[in-house]
Formats: sequence, structure tokens, C-alpha cells
Amino acid sequence: MSGLLDHLPALQVVLPLISAPLIVLVRRQRFAWLLTVAVSWISLAIAIALFVKVGQTGVISYAIGSWPPPWGIEYRVDALNAYVLVLVSLVAAVVAPYARISIAAELPREQEYLLFAMFCLCLTGLLGITITGDVFNVFVFLEISSLSTYVMIALGQRRKALVAAYQYLVMGTIGATFYVIGIGLLYLMTGTLNIADLAERLRDVKEIRPLLAAYAFITVGIGLKLALFPLHQWLPNAYTFAPSMVTAFLSATATKVSVYVLLRFYFTVFGASILFEGLPTADVLLALSVAGMVTASLVAVFQDDLKRMFAYSSVSQIAYITLGISLANEAGLTASIVHLLNHGITKGAIFLLIGGIALRCGVVSFDRLRGIGQRMPLTSFGLVISGLSLIGIPGTAGFVTKWYLVVAAIDRGYWWLVAVIVGSSLIAVAYVWRFVEVAYLSEPDERSVKRGEAPASMLGFAWVLVIGSLYFGFDTSFSVGGAREAAALLLGGAR
Repeated sequence: MSGLLDHLPALQVVLPLISAPLIVLVRRQRFAWLLTVAVSWISLAIAIALFVKVGQTGVISYAIGSWPPPWGIEYRVDALNAYVLVLVSLVAAVVAPYARISIAAELPREQEYLLFAMFCLCLTGLLGITITGDVFNVFVFLEISSLSTYVMIALGQRRKALVAAYQYLVMGTIGATFYVIGIGLLYLMTGTLNIADLAERLRDVKEIRPLLAAYAFITVGIGLKLALFPLHQWLPNAYTFAPSMVTAFLSATATKVSVYVLLRFYFTVFGASILFEGLPTADVLLALSVAGMVTASLVAVFQDDLKRMFAYSSVSQIAYITLGISLANEAGLTASIVHLLNHGITKGAIFLLIGGIALRCGVVSFDRLRGIGQRMPLTSFGLVISGLSLIGIPGTAGFVTKWYLVVAAIDRGYWWLVAVIVGSSLIAVAYVWRFVEVAYLSEPDERSVKRGEAPASMLGFAWVLVIGSLYFGFDTSFSVGGAREAAALLLGGAR
């Protein structure tokens, strides 16, 4: 047993990886679903075990093929990526059992196994990006997750899903190209691809221009992947037209993993002293974050489709994460990292609940949702609670994030930024209120609901995340505790 535990970092990636081709070989919907659920739950168990082990013993270094780093490929787990591993696997463990009925309603039966296979590949990519200690392997896993994501989006019911997938493919390919050019420049300067070794060798680099070029390419490449405003154009269509479970999974995990990569490069590889003291990184990131927080929220207010409205909300919420990074202090980084979890579970809950509405109503446009609060009370109430978390109402997970952002802004002396954070939250009130008004204050539309609430297997797992958005508003020992430890790790490595 102890030998098996030693290989947990490899199993975290290998299990979902081997399940994907197995699903394609068997081509049975029920087998595909059961295997996906089993792999997702085992991945969650492994992630929790790694998180606990890191807390007890410190950084875990796992050499692939017994080749020691930096010559061999290393899987490296510390406080930051252990935290992200738990988020990704937790969302997957909730979405996988939810998916059976949702996929059966949205896809032809002969395509169902394919979506589960792509889901496992996407999970492989996201976990691999998070756990690897090699910058080129980040690119490999980034492509695994991206290629599978393009397929999952293209499997959406409407023809616009193909356009959305193609849009994402083009922008994602550009982002990946920029990223690989950046790491190519770093390799030319240092002769290594190992993240820890790269950080050490960059200290001795005297020529700053290639380093600045690498920094610029990597920032733009990852910015495209995480939908940093104004590089977010792919996201609204991708989230709107993808199958419901795909939207829920991607919104809760994919952009969060990209943020993790940005954090890793900024604070571990390049070093905060170079980027935030010697360069205008903080000012540029702050300006883009404020623009994203306000602009995306305003656009969300005027959407006529519930799914699209919350897609634009995701762009705004990502801006809160990058805002914390731009402040580059402990409270700001804690806010950014804790919002990876808080926004992940909140937005995952929202899109899972919207999937139930789509199952019963067929569409999620506002004109067809009038009075839905009477027909689907649990679903509607769950959406309201999750919406309150997006706003940042006390007692919800979203409040914790905004509290730390305010503390970070005050610590920097940016009182004007406190006003912007509060103002953008008020805009969130406006678009959440649009759903409340339609659901509870409008006459019911007889076409809107066929048979009441979504099946228990869908509604129950959606409510797991709704409860999570409340739980982490009160008990912050894991969410804030883990985020604060990760923030201290990043700042401790600043050069």
C-alpha cells in the first residue's frame, strides 16, 4: 500500500488518461458513464490525499521513470497546485454523475460515449497542467485539454456550437503558439525546462531583452486561455452553445487552471520583484482587470439568454482573480487563489442548474422562463443563492473573495479601487435581479416547464455545489487557509 501511495502523483494523471481510449474501444454509453464517474471520484480522493500529504510533509517531487529532475520530467506538488488539484477533481466528481441524463437529452445516443471520452481527456489535461513541474509538459497537457474541449463544445445541439468551437480553436491555437514561443526563449536562455531549475537559472541571466519577450509571449498566450479581458471573445459563445455539463465543467475549472499557470510563471519562474517592481505589470493588469470587471458585467445585464448572461459574468469574475494578482500582496493573492475555488463551485452550480432548466424548458431565454420559480422552486432558489455569491453577499463564498480584495486594495492605499469593487458588485445585483424578476415576479409561461423539477440525480449534484458556495462563506479553514498558504509560498519565492 505504501508503494501505491508513493505513485499518487502519476496516478492522478494516468487514470483519466487510460480511461478515455478504453471508453472509445467499448463504445457503450452506460460503461462510459460509470467509468467516468469512478475515475472522477478516484481523482478526487487522490487530490485530497496529496493535499493532506503536502500539508504534513511539504513539497512532493515525483520523478517520471526514475530520471531525477531537472534531466527527467518531474511532477511537483506544493501548497498551490495541491489546492487547484482539489478544485478540478471536486468539480469533475460532481459533474460526471450529473451528466448521464443531461447528455442523453442533448446528444444523439451514438455520440454520448464520445463526450465522456473527451471529458476524461480534458480532465487529464487540466490535472496534468496543474501537477507537472516542466514548462513544456504544461504545453502538452494544455493541448490535450484544449483539443478535447473543442470537440465537447462542437457536440452542442445548435449549429452555432460548431462556430463557437472553431472560434475557440483559432484563439486557443494562437494562445498555445504564443506560449510555446515564450518557453522556447526561456529554454534558449537557460537550457532547462524544469520549472524549479528554470527559476534558479534565470537569476543569473544578464540579458534582459529575451526575458522580456518570453514574459510578453507567455502572458498573452495564457491570457487568451484564461479569457483575460479583452482576450475573452471565445468564452461567451463557447459557454452558451456547449452541452450543459461541458459548460459547467469548463467554467469551473479550465480558466482557473490557466490562472494557476500565470501565477506559477509570474511568481515562481520570473519573480515578483522583476515583474511588479521593474516593469509596469501591476498597472497593466490592474487596468485590464477593472475594465473587465465593469464592462463584462454591464454586457451581462443586457443579455436575453440566461446561459449567455452568466457566461459574460464569468469574464467579470475572472477579472476579480487577475485584480488580486495585480495587487501583488498577500491579501490580494489570497483573494485570487480563494476565488479560484469560490467562483469555481459557484459558477459550476449555476450552469448545472441551468442544465436542469434546459432539460425541462428546452431553451433558457428569459421570455420562456417567466414564473419558473413556481414550477422549479429548488432550481430557482439554488440560482438565487449562487447569484448572491457572485454579488458577494455576506454568508456566501463570494463575500470572502471580495473582503480580501478590499483589504488588499486598502493595504495598497487604493481607496478608489474599493469603490470600483463595490460598484461592480452592484452591477452584478442588476443581472442577478433580472432572473429573480422573471422567475418570481412574472406571470408563468405555460410553455416554460413540462414536468417540474429536473431529475433528482441532476438537481442533487447541482445542489452539492450550491451548498458548497454557502459552506465556504462560513467555514474558510480550507478555502482561505489553503489559499493563504499558497499565497505565502508564491511571495516567499519572489526574487
